[in-house]
Amino acid sequence: MKINYSSHFQSLADQYAENEALVNVERNRRYTYRAMHLLTNQIVNMMREELSLKSGDHFINILDNDNMGLLHLPTILKGDATAAFTNFRDSLDEHTWQVDCAKPKVAFIENSLIESHYTMLRERDVAIVCMDPIEEPKEGLYCFWSLVNAASKANPNIEIDDRDHNVLIRFTGGTTGKGKPAMYSADNWMAIRDSFYALPDKVWKSHTRMLHIAPVSHGSGLLWLPAFYAGACNITLNEPDLVRYCQTIEKERVTSAMLVPTILYRLLELKEARDSDFSTLQNMFYGAAPMSPAKLSLLQEKFGNIFIQVYASTEHPAIALSLSKQAHRIEKPEDEGRLAAAGQVAAGIELVINDSEGKQVEGQEIGEIWIRSRATIQGYYQNPEQTAEEFINGYWKSGDMGYKDTEGFIYLVDRKKDMIISGGFNVYATEVEAIVNSHKAVLMSAVVGIPHEEWGEAVHAEVMLREGQELGEKELIQFVKDKIGSYKAPKTVLVVDELPMSVVGKVLRRSVREKYWKAAGRKVG
Repeated sequence: MKINYSSHFQSLADQYAENEALVNVERNRRYTYRAMHLLTNQIVNMMREELSLKSGDHFINILDNDNMGLLHLPTILKGDATAAFTNFRDSLDEHTWQVDCAKPKVAFIENSLIESHYTMLRERDVAIVCMDPIEEPKEGLYCFWSLVNAASKANPNIEIDDRDHNVLIRFTGGTTGKGKPAMYSADNWMAIRDSFYALPDKVWKSHTRMLHIAPVSHGSGLLWLPAFYAGACNITLNEPDLVRYCQTIEKERVTSAMLVPTILYRLLELKEARDSDFSTLQNMFYGAAPMSPAKLSLLQEKFGNIFIQVYASTEHPAIALSLSKQAHRIEKPEDEGRLAAAGQVAAGIELVINDSEGKQVEGQEIGEIWIRSRATIQGYYQNPEQTAEEFINGYWKSGDMGYKDTEGFIYLVDRKKDMIISGGFNVYATEVEAIVNSHKAVLMSAVVGIPHEEWGEAVHAEVMLREGQELGEKELIQFVKDKIGSYKAPKTVLVVDELPMSVVGKVLRRSVREKYWKAAGRKVG
């Protein structure tokens, strides 16, 4: 279906004219809906007239959150070129392969990357637009605001097909290897918006103030359109500074936010989190990795019953599962087990649990979760083989192993690749981590399988302790044995100062596992 998104956003600008649409904390920029609409018109008109970015052309954004906010979906949907989103904090090598994959005509980058990225981009004949004034002019290097300020504020009035046109390429996080370039239609993104609106918790209102500290190029960006279409305000932070995060919640009177579990655990330890006024905070979305039920209980004690778990992914970015605030409410002892669930299937989503042959499992058997809806992506850019491997009859094969209980709650037990087979037994790292993390001395952990001559793999845990705590290996192993049995308990434990994290805050089990398998001369699966 043909859609002119200039009309969509003109209507929002008319309805919410003086509401704040976007606040950039670090750069202290504030835009109303009217101002944001006119600015994004200028950006699109500049792209077309000055940079000749039109249908079939690609551009890539290597930007911090505040500048990415200017070049997010409200801008992209008005034009007909295809964007590619990267994570600003990825390495030069990672950005290089992403550029080689997307083959952009133009790159929008932060000025801090000019020195490191200029040669790589110009060797590929990519025009470079930096987001602040240029100190040293270079061939093929342009200043964003100089170009924008000269552009028309008129609606671009470009029609795109909301299902066939590829509006965006996003690169997967790559926690189990190199990322993959996922392709999105406009309707995929509208499905994300609608999935948030269909949740039991009615979050989105014109006075909602949504704070983004995680990269909006990745998971946090999924909450952009539901906020924007409701007349709400998106607030961006660039640096993963939790002290400033707490201050911003208080100063900007934030009502909604999203964090990954590892960052929420750190809030439990933070003095500023104890001292800040969080009275306006009504909703805390979390996802991207399982939450320790024990840590979740502590977070509820600290912040109240404001937590909403959401399960989405790069390949199916709409909310497929949700654990509502009501489901987080513990009214009797047997309710506590529900905190380990990823939630119930959201409206408009088809979810099946299949065995290795692609047949649905019976009862509460464990299998792989497959998902299908309007949000299922178009596939991987220029990778038909992997697309065919992971997408079947409109379903995306998630790689997550789980089961469904009698009330329809889905429990994730592990990633397929993270399952440990020790002495013929299947051990799910997520289950073991949940118990390890429930120990009062533990902040977070990573559980992996390491080489063992007799059992093939042995369960091993690397553990970060809470500040001022001590914990012996034998004590922790016995603690886990008492909870879930000896064959699932770690055989070895290593206390570490830090665990390897992805740029979006996920613990990288692969990096933990890799060093042990490399030492044994074997490849990590």
